[in-house]
Amino acid sequence: MVNRPAVFAGQFYESDPEELRSRIEWCFKHELGPGRLPEPARVRNKEAVGYIVPHAGYIYSGPVAAYAYLSISLEGLPHTFILIGPNHTGVGPAISVFPEGFWETPLGDVEIDSDLVAEIVKHSKFVKLDTSAHEREHSLEVQLPFLQYIFGSTFKIVPITMLYQTPETAKDLASAIRRAVEELGRDATVISTTDLTHYEPHELALRKDEEVLKKVEAVDPEGLYSVVIEKDISMCGVGPVMTILYLSIQIGRRRSKLLKHATSGDVTGERSWVVGYASLAVY
Repeated sequence: MVNRPAVFAGQFYESDPEELRSRIEWCFKHELGPGRLPEPARVRNKEAVGYIVPHAGYIYSGPVAAYAYLSISLEGLPHTFILIGPNHTGVGPAISVFPEGFWETPLGDVEIDSDLVAEIVKHSKFVKLDTSAHEREHSLEVQLPFLQYIFGSTFKIVPITMLYQTPETAKDLASAIRRAVEELGRDATVISTTDLTHYEPHELALRKDEEVLKKVEAVDPEGLYSVVIEKDISMCGVGPVMTILYLSIQIGRRRSKLLKHATSGDVTGERSWVVGYASLAVY
């Protein structure tokens, strides 16, 4: 068993549990947020294949992320959340899945769904059991406190990072997830995470982000990949986003809805050098 510590507590979000809960509530009630706190449904009502969320520090992207987490709360508690993020560190295999154990946060420990992990690896050409890619990767860790605020630590997770973000790897991962979930009969919700345009002026970032969001809303993974390359768009998680889009296509539920789009400049007022964020539901 391997426990992964809360590496980014005190950096991307508060390390004190009560301060962290207050920060999460701030995200929901912020003027850019949904304006209300989540109330988890008592009965499971799965509607979405999953969600696309940002992963910056809570003071920057938290209000945008809160839209996805409010929607997640209204669907009720699944057995497992499959978390897919970009590999920012360059360490590890093409696609890395954390094998077993627990991930720690200031709000408690969350267990790895090791049975689902094993099934995903079995059905993929690219996914490997690996902990090294996760040691200094923040994109998945920052999702957990939101989920714990809503559901406690009563769910399991499958943490996946993508170093090679191509249509081929994304389609392979989507297929492996679909087959694994079907074989185990697992009730799972996918959370794919990306930030959008990085470190460009606010108006330019909005225009580039719109190019991305059009392709995501059209559930067009190949078109998304093409526009990111052709327009030189610096979104960091094109692979995780393509994966959830391919998964939606494979199970015949080809629909996506934008919940919120903003930039760090909308939060801080500094618009000369911003990062774009969006929350979307994929049905």
